[in-house]
Amino acid sequence: MSRFVLITPSTDFDQRLRQAVAGGLPGSVQTFFTSILPADPAELFGALNQEQLEVLILGPDVPVEDALRLARVFDVQLPELSVILVSELDPEFVLQAMRSGIRDIMSPAADLAQIRVMLERACQSFASRQRTMEPKQPGSPKGLVIGVFSPKGGVGKTTIATNIAVGLGKIAPMSVVIVDLDLQFGDVASGLYLNPEHTVTDAVTPSASQDSLVLKAFLTVHPASIYALCAPKDPVEADGISPEQVGRLLEQLAQEFQYVVVDTAPGLPEIGLAALEQCSDAVWVTGMDVPSVRGLRSGLDILRRLNLLPETRHVVLNMADSKSGLSVQDVESTVGAPVDVSIPRSKAVAFSTNRGIPVLQDAVKDPAVRGLKQLVERFNPTWRATAQRKLHRRVVV
Repeated sequence: MSRFVLITPSTDFDQRLRQAVAGGLPGSVQTFFTSILPADPAELFGALNQEQLEVLILGPDVPVEDALRLARVFDVQLPELSVILVSELDPEFVLQAMRSGIRDIMSPAADLAQIRVMLERACQSFASRQRTMEPKQPGSPKGLVIGVFSPKGGVGKTTIATNIAVGLGKIAPMSVVIVDLDLQFGDVASGLYLNPEHTVTDAVTPSASQDSLVLKAFLTVHPASIYALCAPKDPVEADGISPEQVGRLLEQLAQEFQYVVVDTAPGLPEIGLAALEQCSDAVWVTGMDVPSVRGLRSGLDILRRLNLLPETRHVVLNMADSKSGLSVQDVESTVGAPVDVSIPRSKAVAFSTNRGIPVLQDAVKDPAVRGLKQLVERFNPTWRATAQRKLHRRVVV
């Protein structure tokens, strides 16, 4: 049974697609060398002699209007199928393509790595849609929304957030999205070496808030098998984004992804508080200096009084240094909470941040990597189940 089916007269693209699949994707490719598309799914499956496939790739050199017509038919009859259109399209035409049932658009000049990432994403989408079509049990859980917060800047919050996202991408490939809610001066794009075509500004438009397929079209794919939704390129655009829109955005993403990682602006702005209300987990980051530690204590005190603290909390001591004049015990007694993860000061982390390649993506050997992996592991379902059992035992005792 062929997992991928390609319809195109282009032998060159067929070869590249096969090389991409052979480079690490399970399944095989079946190609129809033609520019004439079938009228309906039954005609295609009759030629395939199989009941179903996961990913249908249309093009290059397939008429775009015919591709959209076929995608609309598949979207009604087989909505779980992932249809990829290979074409250079005008950005204004992308939305029409997505509404027609096209799940993704690939450049005809895509290299092997880009093709592989897009196919992985399409397979993940197929599996996700199959699960979505199954009857949901009452109270079915949404994805985890993991907010990364710090009352003060300069403590490595974005570095922590990007590494969490990349680490989770290894646990749940293509089921992770990182959102940059530092809307004026966010650094997620540079931290992941991305130049996004779309940003949060696009993701909160009425069309995106009403249609998750449109929303997904505004996400940027990262090589670490995650998605990113970056901050606006123009800080002025932040003024047009409301806390209500942010709340709706995170709620939508939690319905679609297993993990939503949220990088926030320093302090407790309205946008940050709106994000906090949607969070299942809050990662509180502090440096090993008196202003950062006191700022975290004050911030947690305020949120306790407002009853805005998520049920699951993770306190991270970043850039820990035994020569700083403070100890972990000093931090814990000041904050009034235990330090869950301590990440030592690291030149490798600073270097990776400047390169835009998180250390968890680059397989760097460094003491800080151990702390970051320990933090990521706290969001693994196995770890959480064990932690909840331990908590239950303590409560019973």
